[in-house]
Amino acid sequence: MYRIGIDLGGTKIEGVVLGPDGREIIRKRIATEREHGYQHILHRLKSIHDELAAAVPGQPATFGIGTPGAISQRTGLLKNSNTVCMNGQPVQADLEKLLGRKIEIQNDANCFAMAEALLGAGRGKNLVFGVIIGTGCGGGIVYKGEVFTGRQAIAGEWGHMSLDPSGPLCYCGRRGCTETYISGAGLEDRYAEKYGVRRPLKEVERDYFAGEPRAVEFMSEFFDHFGRAVANLIDILDPDMIVLGGGVSNFPALYTAGVAAVRKYVFTDELETPIVKHQLGDSAGVLGAALVGV
Repeated sequence: MYRIGIDLGGTKIEGVVLGPDGREIIRKRIATEREHGYQHILHRLKSIHDELAAAVPGQPATFGIGTPGAISQRTGLLKNSNTVCMNGQPVQADLEKLLGRKIEIQNDANCFAMAEALLGAGRGKNLVFGVIIGTGCGGGIVYKGEVFTGRQAIAGEWGHMSLDPSGPLCYCGRRGCTETYISGAGLEDRYAEKYGVRRPLKEVERDYFAGEPRAVEFMSEFFDHFGRAVANLIDILDPDMIVLGGGVSNFPALYTAGVAAVRKYVFTDELETPIVKHQLGDSAGVLGAALVGV
């Protein structure tokens, strides 16, 4: 069976076709053009789908889409997308009508987790938790090769577990969410709050390795928050592996000082859970979309 996958982002739509052997047949990328609205995005998705399907004419193929947000189990409408014109829309129903076929839509973090579990760092593991620490924080759970979405399609949303109910206000309306403490945007906000100046996270990371006192102090707090958050995950799921993705995951000290903080807080006498960097890079989203298709 061939597999078609599309990663729907705010600025780009990327698609891929995988052969029955998992080999990549073709990959395409176009601009999302979200400024033109919901219907325009649907037709952009149809355009790239049709081009991908034409690469394997007459062959049966599954089709999956990965996107920020999730389909509400209650309403069937998309929720929590950062492409706001998509929120509250019957995306799955509209696309199935437009394409004349069944499709699967999954949260982009679930697609990341699926790709890393089957094709990347988590290969051979039963239970993989895929973590995205980028501008925000997301996560996905893959058990025995299948995404676990949960009753309300929020399984893995560790970015909105509260580390401190009196902490910073999150965009979700609650306070002290993990995302406000360890995401890229959250870290830059906390640095500005603490020191009165806003700096790109890359600069703070550079100064940390140079031993600059402010950066060392700040990043030590980051590692502590990371340790608490990930230890909470392990205490609940006890996964075989945690795979980190997103821009913040490229910070090398996360795998030394960060993991040491996890070890400090986890409810066991010895941390045996591998906490590793992603292997598939930016390809994980589109590959995962192909893998979750129906």
